[in-house]
Amino acid sequence: MTVAMKFHLSFKAGKAVYQQIVDQVRVAAASGSLQPGDALPTIRPLAEELRVNRNTIAKAYGELERQGVIETIAGKGCFIKAGDSPLRKDVRRRLVAERIDDAVSHAYHQQIDKSDFLRLAEERFDAFHRGRTNHAPSMSDL
Repeated sequence: MTVAMKFHLSFKAGKAVYQQIVDQVRVAAASGSLQPGDALPTIRPLAEELRVNRNTIAKAYGELERQGVIETIAGKGCFIKAGDSPLRKDVRRRLVAERIDDAVSHAYHQQIDKSDFLRLAEERFDAFHRGRTNHAPSMSDL
């Protein structure tokens, strides 16, 4: 089954587009939004949807396969790999910590103090939780 995924790319971010795709698939696999056996979108339609070069998608999928997150089955596509997730809890925590570090740095430069930052984070977390209970999770929820 091909999973409907929503990727959010920033062409202004300091991170390469293929790496943004890798990160979003890794997070979805680690969180359970993508289950073993779920098919990723095929390269050509995804490249057209995201308006990126097909090689960008191929590079992302190649990296995901190298990391053991997906497997490619010739003639069928790319699938979330069955078995134990290569993204253990400590790895998932590190991925989230990296995102938090970015947010903390951004808040600091915007002169948002710690208490306001923590209050905002809590509000956003609660809003996310409320949103997830009202619809099926997608990549856009990550």
